Order: sequence, then C-alpha cells, then structure tokens
Amino acid sequence: MSRASNPPSSATAGPRQQPGDSFVQSFARGLAVVRTFSAEAPAQTITEVAERAGLTRAGARRILHTLQHLGYVESEGRLFRLTPKILDLGFAYLSSLPLWNLAEPVMEDLVQEVKESCSAAVLDATDIVYVLRVPTHKIMAINLGVGSRLPAFCTSMGRVLLAGLPDEEVQARLARSDLQPRTPRTETDPRRLLELIQQVRLQGWALVGEELEEGLVSLAAPIRGRAGEVVAAINISGQQHRTPPVVMLERFLPRLLKAAHDISAMIGGKVGR
Repeated sequence: MSRASNPPSSATAGPRQQPGDSFVQSFARGLAVVRTFSAEAPAQTITEVAERAGLTRAGARRILHTLQHLGYVESEGRLFRLTPKILDLGFAYLSSLPLWNLAEPVMEDLVQEVKESCSAAVLDATDIVYVLRVPTHKIMAINLGVGSRLPAFCTSMGRVLLAGLPDEEVQARLARSDLQPRTPRTETDPRRLLELIQQVRLQGWALVGEELEEGLVSLAAPIRGRAGEVVAAINISGQQHRTPPVVMLERFLPRLLKAAHDISAMIGGKVGR
C-alpha cells in the first residue's frame, strides 16, 4: 500500500529567497528535523536525521534532544520518533481558522447524502494539503489524512485551487511542479494543464478521472472567502466502476456546489461566480 508523504518544503517551494537579519536559523533547522519524519521514516537514528535535514550529526543531536525535552520527540535506544504532541502544532493552525469548524458538519451531511468520501484542502506551493476528511469506505490505495499532501496539477481540488490564481502564477507553479504521470491518463503537458485550469475557472468546478490513481474519480468545487477569493477546495471522491464521471456530474455536482456555497456563505464569502 502506498502512502501520501510530506516531502521537504524545499521540493515544492520554488526559488528560495535570501533570509534577512530576522531569520532564525536554529529555528529553521529545528523545523527541518521535524520534517524528516514521515510514514517512510517514522523512526530514525541521529545520523539518518542529520543526512535528511542537511545538518551535522552534532547539530541534529542537539535539536533532537531539545525536542525530546519539550515532549515532541521520544527515543528508544538509538532511534528517535515523533510523539503525538507534535499534532499540537498542526491543530493550532486548524483551530485558528473557523472555516474548518464550519465546514465539517456540512461535509458530514454531504457524505450522508452521496455515500462517498469528502475532503477539504488548501494550496501550498505546488501541493494540496488536506485539512479535513470525512471518509466512508476506503476508495484509495493512498492513505490520506489531515496533513497529507498530493500534487495540485493532477487532482480535482488542486485544479480548483490553481484556478483561483492568475494565469501567470498558475504557469509559474506548474513550472515548479514535478509533472510525472501517476497513471496513463495523467495530463502532464503544461499548456494543456493551463487550458484545463482556465476551464475550471469558468465553470466553477473540476472533474478529474483516473489521473491521480487508476479507478479514482474526483469532483471538486471552490470555497470562497469574504473578498470572493478561493481559500480552499472541497471534493467528493468515488470509484470509476461505481460512480463514473457522468454519474458524478448528474448526481453529485449539484450537492457539491451547494455544500461549497453553504460553507462560503457561513464565512461571509461571495458565493456567486
């Protein structure tokens, strides 16, 4: 079973700006150490952390021991692993935005209606990051949860989020993306992707069939903020054999658009196109 992982931010952040005098290098190194842990590397030695974070072994050791003292890391023999306390950092973000509290009951109602999984995500560089997920039964080989990342270019929520940006910014993000095909149906041509994203902008929703994973069909719509800007995306995912694209559009699109409309309205967004 494959898993969605959280790659180091340098992989998706584009060209780096030079840090100024206010840049705290030790703090940045601490975050780099935290990001070395993933589903593929849940427990690591000091040497492994140092290699993945680009630090000396002594530097990695000091940071790990500091994180251990604060309760964010635990050790067993030579191996270090994150503790559940690290979730406090992510939940601080989620709890600071009332959007997610407002969206969850709407998404739960939607799942009850359509009997398919529903998720919400935001855009981070060239990835989407899951901030809410209401599953039904398992439909993906990828194990998704809050904090999971997927490439924006080949996902329905990613295309909705990219459609909220000017064309120049879309092109810049596509240029920084790793446009590797996930399936034989994955669109990887930047010009064609821009056309698809422009179409999403016009119609107000995105349908992606079997581009991320074979058999997976996904339908997404934007959640808008007070100024009408796209602040997040919401989607419904299903299986090709059970809910092919034509069925999704006929049965699910009106319900999905209403859910996105309701969430946008609750946060004071401009819900018209």
